[in-house]
Amino acid sequence: MSTVSLKDVTKVWPDGTVAVDNLSLDVNDGEFLVMLGPSGCGKSTVLRMIAGLEDPSEGDILLNGDPVLELAPRDRSIAMVFQDFALYPHMTVGDNIGFPLKLSGVEPQPRGERVGDVAAALGIGDVLRRKPSQLSGGQRQRVAMGRAIVRRPGLFLMDEPLSNLDSGLRAELRAEITGLTRELGVTTMYVTHDQAEALTMADRVAIMRKGVLQDVGTPTEVYGRPATLYVAAFLGSPRMNLLEASVYVHLERYIELNFGEQALYLPWHDIRSRAVAHYHGERIVVGMRAEALTPVAPDVPGDILRGRIRYLEHHGHESLAYLDIGATAIVVDEMGTAMQNDYQEPGPFRRLSEKIQRRLNGRSNGATAVEAREADQHSVLFDPGRHHRRPAELAVRLAPYPAVSPGHPLSVAIRMDALHFFDERGGRIDVGWR
Repeated sequence: MSTVSLKDVTKVWPDGTVAVDNLSLDVNDGEFLVMLGPSGCGKSTVLRMIAGLEDPSEGDILLNGDPVLELAPRDRSIAMVFQDFALYPHMTVGDNIGFPLKLSGVEPQPRGERVGDVAAALGIGDVLRRKPSQLSGGQRQRVAMGRAIVRRPGLFLMDEPLSNLDSGLRAELRAEITGLTRELGVTTMYVTHDQAEALTMADRVAIMRKGVLQDVGTPTEVYGRPATLYVAAFLGSPRMNLLEASVYVHLERYIELNFGEQALYLPWHDIRSRAVAHYHGERIVVGMRAEALTPVAPDVPGDILRGRIRYLEHHGHESLAYLDIGATAIVVDEMGTAMQNDYQEPGPFRRLSEKIQRRLNGRSNGATAVEAREADQHSVLFDPGRHHRRPAELAVRLAPYPAVSPGHPLSVAIRMDALHFFDERGGRIDVGWR
């Protein structure tokens, strides 16, 4: 049995930078959990704190239910695989793999047997006498994995172990890593910035942004029902279309989602209508993935958006058309740094700041201008440092090399049951969503 529990863990660097902010996360016995996020979001720092290479500024870390902050790294029954392999260049492959056993006092004969078994499982049994400099990148990564596996630890920590390899080899090793860890039944925490790795390998995915846990769930859950606007934008290729919409409630009939020049109508019997109806007269963000859009003939009735192709991308197996539908897009800044925004908010929309302020702070209409501006800073519709607004380019999947060109009109049918709704703070609008 090997479980991990992070309890309100915070890590602040000496210069005041918050690397990890109040993180609470549980990893189950035998689970393969992937921590996903862009560079600098704190995911590697989490692994280093679990391994004992860094101390948290606040909070506690438990392994198998026991606090481990007072334990030295060697006493935590943890094996860590790094991005840069970290092999001893003067040792052979066999000696590199067997080095942890040698340090533990294992006799040469049983040590050699265990090294041979691990090398055979990893497909490097024929290179045990070579030095790391004589190996390919994939072979060196297998050696690094073998050195971790041979210890038979209770917990594997893998810090972007495949990022230095080419795409074909990454795909091959993804399958090997997941197969081995599940065969061994070892709890694994795996850090990556590659969403394909996360969605392919993980039992559960924990998504980080600027040190804060954004969402955690199975790959199906975080992709199909993302908890925040950031997660929705981060996962998927092409990225989810995120459109600004004004909400108008027509009681007992439908909810109008107005995108400016066009609108969609959410049926009143849709269970999500009750949640979206709370935003009558306000703006929200509506998300729709490319798989929820189907090109149709112009005169087909139903839930349709119409526009003109702005540009095309060809990917061999499919083409992507980016459609101008006269809507406004919300673009998420995944790195969390400020993005230039020259868009000036029209006067009528500024009145919405009072509603936002009341929702966030519970204040009356007598709130000061300063308080209203502070409330706006939490809104994805007003804060250009977190997101910015531009004319929407609706990504639509087409057949490879279609007989259309930029400027060509295109109509798409919308799967209303596949829409995602987010409020002005980037949180999901839904009922019983997870």
